[in-house]
This record gives sequence, structure tokens and C-alpha cells, in this order.
Amino acid sequence: MILTGSEIVKQVKKQRIKISPFDLKNVNPNSYNVELGDYLKVYEDSLLDSKREMKTKIIEISDEGIVLQPNKIYLGYTREIIGSDHFVPTITGRSSTGRLGLFVQITADLVDIGFVGNLTFQLHAVEPLKIYKGMKIGQIIFWKPKGKIELYHGKYQNSHGPQESQVYKDFN
Repeated sequence: MILTGSEIVKQVKKQRIKISPFDLKNVNPNSYNVELGDYLKVYEDSLLDSKREMKTKIIEISDEGIVLQPNKIYLGYTREIIGSDHFVPTITGRSSTGRLGLFVQITADLVDIGFVGNLTFQLHAVEPLKIYKGMKIGQIIFWKPKGKIELYHGKYQNSHGPQESQVYKDFN
């Protein structure tokens, strides 16, 4: 079951959903709009190797914005800290950004119950596209789980800023 916008507001007030900062203007009929943080990360190597830790560099997003180039993955993050021990969040792009050819969440849309932190976007632009910090870039949906709840305690817990892949740890 998906929570409606009014139910999201109710659960935030009850502190069963954490969205900080929370802004009523970002509440939709079945979701909450999230805003892009102040910087992006990009991988430094041209060949990404899933068996090793990859170096990244930080790119600050100026007030004038930043142009994303095609054929490159940019790691962004939600300005908001998000999480819940009671509901399962999923994150997706907004149709408005999709219409500009921006893929906001390529594969990892499920946020485990119990996770709390900034959510990482995997940004990919089909054409050169200018984006801005603070823009409403995605939306989060909350689902009511069925069954025994086991809270997330994984490697991305309490994330601050965009998180590069840690898939290399799965090989150890």
C-alpha cells in the first residue's frame, strides 16, 4: 500500500517517517519531492572496476548551475535526510526532469526499511543538461510493509552526501 501525501505528513508529524528538512510545498498526492544537494561526485577513472574501490572527485554546483554531459554517471544526493523504521521508501525521478532526458535513479530505487541518511542519485543526462542545487529533482514514495520487519544496518547507513559504489566489498 502506498501512502498518500496527507498520510506522509501525518507520519512525519508522528516521527515514523524522517524527512529533514520537511517542506509542505513538496508534498504530492502520493509522494514527496526531494531536492538536489550542493555538489556531485564523479568517478576519476574512465574504466570502472566493480572489484576495486574507485576514486571520485567532488564537483560543487554553483548558483549558476552545472551542465551534465551525456555518457557520464554523476552521483548526486537528496538535500534531505530521509528514512523510516515503519515504511519502505522508494525513490524515482520526477516526470518533469524525465522530460528533459535526465535519468535520476537508474537502478537503485528501493531504500531499505531502517535506512536513514541522504539518498544517492545516479544521474545520467541523454543530452547536455543544466541542473541546479536545490532543484526538485526526484520524488520519494512510502510503502507499508507486510511481514516481520528487519531494519537495515548496511554499508550505506547514515550516508551524508552522494555515496560511491561499495560493491567491491562484496568480493571480500
